Order: sequence, then structure tokens, then C-alpha cells
Amino acid sequence: MENIALTAQIIVALSVLFVWVFRYDNIVKEFKQYGLSDLIRNLVGASKISLSALLIAGVFYPGLVLFSSLSMAFFMFCAQLAHIKVKNPWVKFIPSLLFLILSLFIAAVNIGLL
Repeated sequence: MENIALTAQIIVALSVLFVWVFRYDNIVKEFKQYGLSDLIRNLVGASKISLSALLIAGVFYPGLVLFSSLSMAFFMFCAQLAHIKVKNPWVKFIPSLLFLILSLFIAAVNIGLL
């Protein structure tokens, strides 16, 4: 189970980094659609990039994993709420829902629940 959680940890981290670095133009459009300010967008982006770095560092320093995975889960839960707020189609919910589930799975394995 630990190997699956480690793989999930890397997938979440690299995926979030990819979206916030290489798909930033899409992020700008989405945050405008949600009615959120540039400041909020930048704070969320900096936080998600930092949490991604912590998840990667957690491969070598496992003590970082619980905080970073639960924090990432929080941001993904907030993304779900944003999709609900603007009544996006269900297909738009899938990425953040998948990362929410994976982040909670990582945290659960990290504390020994699974």
C-alpha cells in the first residue's frame, strides 16, 4: 500500500505543478469564471506549488507528507466547491475530485489507516 501511496504522491505533485506552470492561462480563465481575485489566484497557486514541492520532498522526508497531502486535499475540496458555485459540467469536476481522493488516500496511508 505504501508503494501505491508513494506513486499517488508523485502523480499529485507533478500534475499540480504541470497545471499551475504550463496551463496557467487556463487557471486565469477559471479563476475569472469563479469570480475570484488575482490575489486569491496567486495565493492558491503559490500554495499549491509549495505543497507539490513538499509532496516531492516527502519521498525523502516522510514527515512532510501528512501536512502536505491534507493541505492539498483542502485545496481540491475548495476546487469542488468552486465548480459547484459556477455550475460547471460534471466533467470539469473530475480532475480536482481525483486529486482530492488521492490526497486523502496518501494521508490515510501515511497515518496507518490503510
